[in-house]
Amino acid sequence: MMNMIKALFKAFEVRWKSYRHRFVPWIALNLQKNERTLRQVKDRSQDKLVEGEEVFGSLVCLFTELLKNDLKNQSEQLRLLPQSKRNSYTNVQNETRDAPCVVMFNTLGFSIERKRSSLQFAGTGVFVTRGRAPKGSIVAMYPGTIYQVDEPIFFQSIRNPFVFRCIDGVLIDGNDRAISKTVYRSCSGRDRFGPFHLSDCSWLTSDPVNPLAVGQYVNNCSNEKAANVCYQEYDVPDEFPLELRQYLPNVNYRADNQRPLRCVVLVSLRDISCGEELFSNYYTIVH
Repeated sequence: MMNMIKALFKAFEVRWKSYRHRFVPWIALNLQKNERTLRQVKDRSQDKLVEGEEVFGSLVCLFTELLKNDLKNQSEQLRLLPQSKRNSYTNVQNETRDAPCVVMFNTLGFSIERKRSSLQFAGTGVFVTRGRAPKGSIVAMYPGTIYQVDEPIFFQSIRNPFVFRCIDGVLIDGNDRAISKTVYRSCSGRDRFGPFHLSDCSWLTSDPVNPLAVGQYVNNCSNEKAANVCYQEYDVPDEFPLELRQYLPNVNYRADNQRPLRCVVLVSLRDISCGEELFSNYYTIVH
């Protein structure tokens, strides 16, 4: 009996050590114990390492190339665009389809992939696998369903280490399994504008069309592993191109939500070389 109890305790300890690398409540309780993992800001506007215009430009640049790389599947959307905009996408030389990570490398100068983390018990991590990510680069996005502070997330949050809390209390459920996966697919299928998809579901698979959409697997830094990326909230503006919204890995839980779509990007704090794992820090409001 005692051996069984010890085995159960050991199994729980292993699971918890993996869980805590992303579990927001655990982070909140331990911020003061490990200040190296914490980035303090006085208000939400100060969480920005790069300006919103730069985030907009970087995402539009990559998403444009992803669309050009997939012209065979874009005919229905493209035919509804003005001729001038349609020409900007179809005037390409390469007729072969590259992997999304190749498109990312060719466009941004680096690419990232999920691999086993260098941290013990952390499970999956995210690495720069080609090129170098300069300081201030958008290196990843945190995908998932967006919940406002008054929206229900209790059942989705049970044993879920992928719930990200924004400064204003908005939550992003980045779990790609179980009920969270079902909720995201349902909300994404609901939100369409004619033939235009307004969000991406491929991050729920092992082969995301948007190679940035793996931010939920970026592990928190520690005393041994310093942060090289930080979270930055980004509200998608109305002028974001309709035909490129199909690559946004986020969707609002409530259909009648009139607020801008919340995204969270991860920005490099320094130059990150090929082979390095990404480690994030968490921010909090100080008064």
